[in-house]
Amino acid sequence: MKNMSKLLKQAQKMQSQVVKAQEELQRKEFEGTAGGGMVKVVVNGKNELTSIKINPEVVDPQDVEMLEDLIVAAHHNAMEKIKEATDSAFGSIQGGLGLPGL
Repeated sequence: MKNMSKLLKQAQKMQSQVVKAQEELQRKEFEGTAGGGMVKVVVNGKNELTSIKINPEVVDPQDVEMLEDLIVAAHHNAMEKIKEATDSAFGSIQGGLGLPGL
């Protein structure tokens, strides 16, 4: 019984840490870039695209497809940063519980 009580306390602590980590991640912003910084996007922790900045030098009316590809690449870069931050935040929480397989 003593071990069960300890496990329950650890689970409650972990749940509290998860909620806190989720709230912190949602408040953060992640910048993704492409084309050597010619295209920048900002995505918040809720996975919402909040801004796009495009260097005028990359705007070529004859090659709109390249600009579209750069925007997609910058967005992908920002989403990778969100995933890394999420994995980092939740990995440390899971590690604190000490259960195999988590």
